[in-house]
Amino acid sequence: MILTNTAIELRSPKPSLMLRGVKWLMSKRQGVFPHEADEFRAAMAGRELPKDAPMPAAFEAKFQVERWEAEGQQVITLHPKSGPGEWHMLYFHGGGFVLPMFKEHWPLAQAMVETCGVSLTLPMYDVVPESAHSVQDALADAAFAKLCESHDPAKIILNGDSAGGHMALSLALRLAKAAKDGGGKQPGKLALFAPWLDMTMADPAVAAVEPHDIMLKMGTLRACGAMFAGERDPASAQCSPLYTDPADLALLPPTRIWTGRHDVFIVDSRTFVGKLRDAGVDAKLYEYEAAPHVYMAIVPTREAKDTMALLRDFIAE
Repeated sequence: MILTNTAIELRSPKPSLMLRGVKWLMSKRQGVFPHEADEFRAAMAGRELPKDAPMPAAFEAKFQVERWEAEGQQVITLHPKSGPGEWHMLYFHGGGFVLPMFKEHWPLAQAMVETCGVSLTLPMYDVVPESAHSVQDALADAAFAKLCESHDPAKIILNGDSAGGHMALSLALRLAKAAKDGGGKQPGKLALFAPWLDMTMADPAVAAVEPHDIMLKMGTLRACGAMFAGERDPASAQCSPLYTDPADLALLPPTRIWTGRHDVFIVDSRTFVGKLRDAGVDAKLYEYEAAPHVYMAIVPTREAKDTMALLRDFIAE
């Protein structure tokens, strides 16, 4: 490992052979999102409402599984086979706010439960544009409140990947403000996998990373961000947490971020971790050379295993 400064650590200076192979395969397949904004808008306008990838049947034997609802939306909780973990993770899947649970999210969920020994709750939230952003927020709020009925909030960690990282962070900010105003409950820690922090992708430094990102392109992201924002300003702190007031950032719990260096979101992750540190938050960013967007979902790789180990250690601190 190489320490670049006190806030950012390069964990992997060279990509593993498996990661390089998977990236090559990914580059030959059709992407999750169209690479052009107009194609993205057309695909969204003409689509059938997508469905969440079903939980693997083997999970029934691997874990204690609970199915429940919040705000009329499905939620699934996975406990270790031995019973509920000391820590409970509320995890929001990515997909640009517009796509449901991917099949790749389930092995990632399994890895987190098995490596970290946590209970894991996964909201299957309704997606934009068929549902408004407020529907997603309402589910996040309700799911956290429900977990607090049976679990110490200080032992709840919020997590998510990509747009899900945005959802976890936004929830943490709402809870922190509520606690400041009226003494509400707050989570103990915050973990973010390649979070989407700026809907407008305004930093010009992103242009140097974009050619290396095999999944995400600027025009599509901006179109998707505008669709998510709805009636709001995509550049507002409400939509883009990167621009949150330092006084509000200071209310956040200890935070860790993981991002690959071939991910356009890394630029804003670096900026954001600096802002967190300046606000007095215990925050750190871990980077992985040549790793793509949400690389930790490629669970057999060295990079994903290292991420799981760091997440386990963060929870245990």
